[in-house]
Amino acid sequence: MDEMIAVRHLTRRFGPITAVDDVSFTVSRGEVLGFLGPNGAGKSTTMKMITGFLAPSSGTAVICGADIVDAPIAAKRRIGYLPEGAPAYPDMTPAGFLDFVARIRGFAGAEARRRIEIAVERTQLASVLHQPIETLSKGFKRRVGLAQALLHEPDVLILDEPTDGLDPNQKHEVRRLITALAAEKAIVISTHLLEEVDAICTRAIVIAVGRVLADGTPAALAARSRHHNAVRLALARDGGDAATALMRLPGVVAVEPIEDVEGSALMIFPRAGSSIIAEVTDLVRTAGWSVTALRVERGRLDDVFRAITLPGKA
Repeated sequence: MDEMIAVRHLTRRFGPITAVDDVSFTVSRGEVLGFLGPNGAGKSTTMKMITGFLAPSSGTAVICGADIVDAPIAAKRRIGYLPEGAPAYPDMTPAGFLDFVARIRGFAGAEARRRIEIAVERTQLASVLHQPIETLSKGFKRRVGLAQALLHEPDVLILDEPTDGLDPNQKHEVRRLITALAAEKAIVISTHLLEEVDAICTRAIVIAVGRVLADGTPAALAARSRHHNAVRLALARDGGDAATALMRLPGVVAVEPIEDVEGSALMIFPRAGSSIIAEVTDLVRTAGWSVTALRVERGRLDDVFRAITLPGKA
C-alpha cells in the first residue's frame, strides 16, 4: 500500500510530564484510522505534532515523504488539519474566512473560487456563508473548520473530533463525506465515539497515558471483547432451568440474565471467544424452548476500550 503517514517514535514532554511516549504507526492511502483514547490520553498532542503545530521532544512524522521536523512547509502542503475546537476569526464570515485560507494556500481568482465552492458544497455551508462566524452554532463552526481543511484537496487529513457538536443528521453527512474521500487519502480521526469507529474507520489505535496500547481493525479489536461470539437468547416464556442447562455446555463459561424487550433473555458467554451457536441451538431444539430471538454478538468495542484504558483492567 501507498504509505502516506509514518509516525516515528514521537515523544512530547511538558516539564516532568510525558504526554506522548514513543508513539509509532503508519497510515496508508485508503485507510481511515480512528485514534481512540480517554481524555488526556495524548491524542490531540500527537495530532499537533504530526501536523507541525507542536514540536516533538523527540521523534518525527513523515508526510508523503516530507519530514515534518526537517521539511515542515513541504509536509504541511500535503495536510488538511481540523484542530480541536475549530478555531477561526469570529468577525469573519465563512465566505471571507475560506477566501483568506485559499489565498494563504496560494490560490487566487477562478481557482480559489472553484475550491471554495467545492468545500462549501461538501460541508453544506451555503445557508450560513455570509453570517459572522461568531454567530454560528457549534456545529456550523465545526463545518467551517472542516471546509478549510479540505479546501486545498490534501492527500492527508488529520481530523480532531470532526463530528463534535453536530446533530445526528450532520454527523451522518460528515461521516459519509469522510467515507467518500477515503479512497484517495490517508485519514486520521481522533474521536471518543466508538460508534464513529464502527461507522467509518478501517483501523483503530487505542492510546492511553501517551502510549499506543492496541492497533487493529475494528472487527479485530471487537473480537477481544467478552461479548465476541456470545449468544443472546430470548425466550417466549420462562425456560425454568434454562441457565443451568446452558451452563452444562462445554463451550459455555457464563450465563447472565439481561433485560430485553423480546422477553426473558439470557446472555451466554463462550469460553475463550469460541463459537457456541451450534451447541446452543442444539440444546434449544432438544429442550423444546419457545424462542423469540437468538443471535450471535460480534463483540463490543466499549468492553475492549475499558479493559485496555482503565487501570487494573488490562
